[in-house]
Amino acid sequence: MTGKHSVFDEATAARPAGTGRYQVHPDVRFAMVVPGGSTPAAVNGGVMVATVLRAVLDTSPHPYPVATSAHFLRVPRLEPAEVEVTWLKQGGTAATARAALVQEGRPVLDVTVTTGNLPAGPAANGELSWTGEPPHLPPIEECVDLGPWRGTVGPDGTAGYAAQVDMRLDPATTGWRRGQPSGIPEMRGYFALRDEREPDAYLLALAVDALPPVVFGLGAAGWAPTVELTWHMRAVPAGGPLRVASRCRHVSGGWFDEESEVWDAAGRLVAQSRQIARVGRRARG
Repeated sequence: MTGKHSVFDEATAARPAGTGRYQVHPDVRFAMVVPGGSTPAAVNGGVMVATVLRAVLDTSPHPYPVATSAHFLRVPRLEPAEVEVTWLKQGGTAATARAALVQEGRPVLDVTVTTGNLPAGPAANGELSWTGEPPHLPPIEECVDLGPWRGTVGPDGTAGYAAQVDMRLDPATTGWRRGQPSGIPEMRGYFALRDEREPDAYLLALAVDALPPVVFGLGAAGWAPTVELTWHMRAVPAGGPLRVASRCRHVSGGWFDEESEVWDAAGRLVAQSRQIARVGRRARG
């Protein structure tokens, strides 16, 4: 499923450690640091989900995670951890597993995954198919490179999340960077890894949670931790940068929802997600 071996592959590696058990290690290279704040360095949630998916797909009878639901229970420490996988069903069309990422006996991430088969190209003749339009974005060279949008250096001096990913946002959604939020909770842009790794299921797990939180568009530019995220893989992505569009429908009581769609370079919908998260607070220096 993966192409070129990359930093992302190293960071999400899951090594067998017995029946249904895998050794993993949250990686500082995909951690986000809130400058001047007391918030601990947190590995991107999509990266953690991709790590768990590697463990699940290792023994899955089907190759793709068509439905994944993840509950984020604690912020993982940048220390060794273990993924425990239990299969609830293994059928001919779909299989479902329960997986937990555990550190020192405490669950950090609880995930349910249903695996199945997906098309690698357009729908076959006669197959029912209907979808919307991909997000309309300016040419990639006219978009804003978000390399420095968050802390890029981990506790040990290692370059972190923003140094590993290549995000180019539609300028219409980046006013918050100048202290001029648009007043609309949405983000749109191109997404890839800086080491040019081609997209697959694991990278899609990151892409659905890759852009800045949509509430940045409302001026809430602090850390916005995800509590629950569900995503669906809809097709095997073509090579090239992904197009990601995220939006929010409701913000209230300190919570916000976020919906994302991911389209590949061929213009096909390849992933979609919905999550609930806390509205971020600006870090205090």
